[in-house]
Amino acid sequence: MMKLSVVPARSLMLALAAGLSLSACVSSKPVEPPKPPVVEKPVKPLSYLPDDTAEDARDLDLVGDQLPPEPFRRAEIDFPTEEPPGTVIIDTSEKHLYLVEEGGKALRYGVGVGRQGFSWKGTVEIGSRQKWPRWFPPKEMIAREAARGRTIPEMMEGKIGNPLGARALYLYDGPKDTLFRIHGTFEPKSIGTNASSGCIRMANSDVMDLYERVKVGTRVVVR
Repeated sequence: MMKLSVVPARSLMLALAAGLSLSACVSSKPVEPPKPPVVEKPVKPLSYLPDDTAEDARDLDLVGDQLPPEPFRRAEIDFPTEEPPGTVIIDTSEKHLYLVEEGGKALRYGVGVGRQGFSWKGTVEIGSRQKWPRWFPPKEMIAREAARGRTIPEMMEGKIGNPLGARALYLYDGPKDTLFRIHGTFEPKSIGTNASSGCIRMANSDVMDLYERVKVGTRVVVR
């Protein structure tokens, strides 16, 4: 079973109840500039060409610049690890997500991670996968934004502008939804920063690629 801890030293219960319940993976302004990653060699850049085989018409609505900053673009790298192929490893300090492959290699993606007070570590698994997921902001967030003069809906359909982006992978601890997600974002320039409320955000083009490579039950190690 997973043991999660909040960084700084706070319990996961506090992060879930006090932090995520108020923020729920909503976008926020980055508070930390992108950190230049340690680049493993050799690196094999992968294509970001449009997917003309998209089955969901909404995928074709993704226009404009959906790419993350250059240092955080998708690549295949040498990545020796004791974790078995198919495992997802997220390094929150380097702002990278790795999908372990055979032969000591991995696909590396850039990610945005939780800002101070919302970061966490542990081992979970993908409990659900959704294309163009609906977003249900918590009541506390709705009330808080109303006090600021901003109205947000109780539910937002999966579409352009949805804070969860084009795909979401829901992270579970056994049968329990942790409320953490790996999801897309319409703010790709935030990749490589501490910008989220605890969820792992990816450029839509990257989360769509990862979505096709993983399945329910995939082990996810956050470190």
